[in-house]
Amino acid sequence: MMADDLFYWFALRSVPLVGNVTYRRLIEYFGSPAKALDASFDELSVIKGVNASAALSISRHDGRKSAEAAVAALAKSGAVLVTLLDKDYPPFLKEIPDPPPYLYLKGTLPASNKVVAVVGSRRASDYGLSVTTKLSRELAEQGVTIVSGLAMGIDAAAHRGALQVSGATVGVLGCGIDQVYPAENRQLFRDMEAKGAIVSEFAPGTPPDAPNFPRRNRIISGMSRGVLVVEAVEKSGSLITAKFALEQGREVFAVPGNINFRTSRGTNSLIKEGAKLVETVEDILGELPPESRDLPHWAKKQSYPLGSQEEKVCSLLEEKPLQIDELTVKSGLTVSDLSVMLLRLELHGAVMQLPGKIFSLG
Repeated sequence: MMADDLFYWFALRSVPLVGNVTYRRLIEYFGSPAKALDASFDELSVIKGVNASAALSISRHDGRKSAEAAVAALAKSGAVLVTLLDKDYPPFLKEIPDPPPYLYLKGTLPASNKVVAVVGSRRASDYGLSVTTKLSRELAEQGVTIVSGLAMGIDAAAHRGALQVSGATVGVLGCGIDQVYPAENRQLFRDMEAKGAIVSEFAPGTPPDAPNFPRRNRIISGMSRGVLVVEAVEKSGSLITAKFALEQGREVFAVPGNINFRTSRGTNSLIKEGAKLVETVEDILGELPPESRDLPHWAKKQSYPLGSQEEKVCSLLEEKPLQIDELTVKSGLTVSDLSVMLLRLELHGAVMQLPGKIFSLG
């Protein structure tokens, strides 16, 4: 990306009242941050979700100094910027409510759409570390990208398991991409940069402060089709990641643990609440959709995982547009359930509604 383009991405990010949600709305409407920054108050005011205060802030803001400093910091960090408009931006991450407008990146992001997050306790037992390494290695051997948080314990074991078989793995930081945290993982950081990828939404120089990690966790789950939790105490960051995964419509997997261990309470609770119990790698692979090359053309366009019922509805619409009553009969769903599903598919651009409550593929 050219320095001029980078400048505008950073300049728009510096505008007060422009968070991730508003930023995406501006990009979707104008097509670039430069055009959004050049827009008048009246042009900004007509955008759904951009209130008068935000429109005024954008039209009056001078972000040159901040943007110039951010461009210089990026160059010094040795990272590159991957924006919402880049093909390398993680496709599933675009589907969460508040994706970061850009990510700082070191290394190479894998292209596979088979992605599983693996998270767990920093103070993992030998059992937890062994299970994590084994499952991550076997997933990587099957072409699954392993995403985790580059922390001590389970995270580090997940990354190392993938690297052992030259598999794809991505570490998501809760600090600037130029910060090595924890320091004990310095060699792992080097290996990840050389053989995997490291990403962060935080600017270079950002310290690993506690509030950053829940934000980091939503990216870990957002990048993935499912989240595997291996050892987690109650009210831990790993359970926060699992919660994000559920909110984002991802699968949640958990490895059962010894009932006498504190680090088993979180995972065992997840299983009680409906998480998929994992004993072997097949328990995870069986829940993952096939690669996009095996999907019909309507599914290849989607950058989020379709459920089995959604696939059935899209398959019916592939034949011809259908009126909602006819679609209800053919799908076997209730009108209520079908309406909710069609709304979600419509919001993601998978289907479109025509006059007369007729639906077709988007």
